[in-house]
Amino acid sequence: MADIKAAAAAHDADDDHRFVVTDSVAHDLEMQEKQQQPPQKPKRVASLDIFRGLTVALMILVDDAGGEWPMIGHAPWNGCHLADFVMPFFLFIVGMSIALAFKRIPNKMMASKKLILRTLKLLFWGILLQGGFSHAPDELTYGVDMKKIRWCGILQRIALAYFVVALIEISTKTAQAKDLLPGRFSIFKLYCWHWLVGACVLIIYLAVIYGVYVPDWHFTVHNIDSADYGKILTVNCGVSGKLDPPCNAVGYIDREVLGINHMYAYPEWTRSKACTKDSPYEGPFRDDAPSWCLAPFEPEGILSSISAILSTIIGVHYGHVLIRIQSHSSRLRHWVVMGLALLVLGITLHFTNAIPLNKQLYTFSYVCVTSGAAALVFSAFYTLVDIWNVKYMFLPLEWIGMNAMLVYVMAAECIFAAFINGWYYDDPHNTLIYWIKKHIFFGVWHSRRVGILLYVIFAEILFWGLVAGILHRLGIYWKL
Repeated sequence: MADIKAAAAAHDADDDHRFVVTDSVAHDLEMQEKQQQPPQKPKRVASLDIFRGLTVALMILVDDAGGEWPMIGHAPWNGCHLADFVMPFFLFIVGMSIALAFKRIPNKMMASKKLILRTLKLLFWGILLQGGFSHAPDELTYGVDMKKIRWCGILQRIALAYFVVALIEISTKTAQAKDLLPGRFSIFKLYCWHWLVGACVLIIYLAVIYGVYVPDWHFTVHNIDSADYGKILTVNCGVSGKLDPPCNAVGYIDREVLGINHMYAYPEWTRSKACTKDSPYEGPFRDDAPSWCLAPFEPEGILSSISAILSTIIGVHYGHVLIRIQSHSSRLRHWVVMGLALLVLGITLHFTNAIPLNKQLYTFSYVCVTSGAAALVFSAFYTLVDIWNVKYMFLPLEWIGMNAMLVYVMAAECIFAAFINGWYYDDPHNTLIYWIKKHIFFGVWHSRRVGILLYVIFAEILFWGLVAGILHRLGIYWKL
């Protein structure tokens, strides 16, 4: 999500030989003019900005319309819906941005300072926005009980992945100074430390998720709408190696380290068939719903965030390809082949029941499928925008991508909507946003589902695309 600038493409080899020196005096004058000219800023990779903007737009879409359109919301447990691609896309983009950004910082001390400062900023904003302090946009209240503050979240996960992968990038700067040798796998050898760390992350994750014993556990029901409010319920486990909702190692570690009161209180599994008759929609719980349906679960928890580092390592590899490989066709061939291989591997693991696709657990098959999809989507944008120069139709997404943090905070985290909702007439629910939804979108289409979808597309995504475009014109960006 950071503001990343880098060289978009290399010059053709012939360009270096087009100027022929025929006069030494003229040559000296030209060299003096070049020295007097201020250095040009590196060009932005437009396709990366557009991909970042698309990811922010998807987040807004699935968060605000997913309730009415479950097929675009998160999968209740196993599986992969549209919303489940958002987090890995962000991490993939962060990885590419790391490769491009730290390439321009030769001093390790400066790079380390930038790394630490940006990590702290991400953690601060993550806890502020998702810790429970803001109750936007429907409830005009704020403040959080420190006994129940949520420590994990989207930006916190990005902070962890950014810190680990950027630290590897800085630490291996000397090795990266070497020239890329000929050979199909030479770029993997040049950046072998990244893949070695990735292998260690995968081994640790698999060892813990399949090897840790999960005992029985209990929790207090804090949902005031539940008939069991205030009761202490027990979940029977006593197993290891399970990937079901109540008895997996991911939830167990979060309960032990974070504390159950500091975990997300409204997990996606509440929409599963085991919990509600209205699945995949939200609805009242079944009479025979198991006790864990009422329990909290952290979708951005400790072990799953460690696994998420893999998405960023794959992203940083794609950034290395952009920097090291000069030909458009060679880049695309490398990206597409690797993306397809990841997709095939992930889908095979899922449908053979070896490792299911699961965003909540951030399983290895999920890493492969979502990273492969990110690779192919970015490759498509790179072809359209940076090679064919088909750019104007993606301008709103590019503007959002250039001011991603601002749009994320104001739109995806609903801070702007909360501010607007703070100004009402007679009744707290009689606000400008409510009026626009009712009279312009619901009333015209006579459908809440269609109205919500169109409201999110036009009144949120397109609106913030235009706002970001105006800010871009004024040279205003929110940088971390």
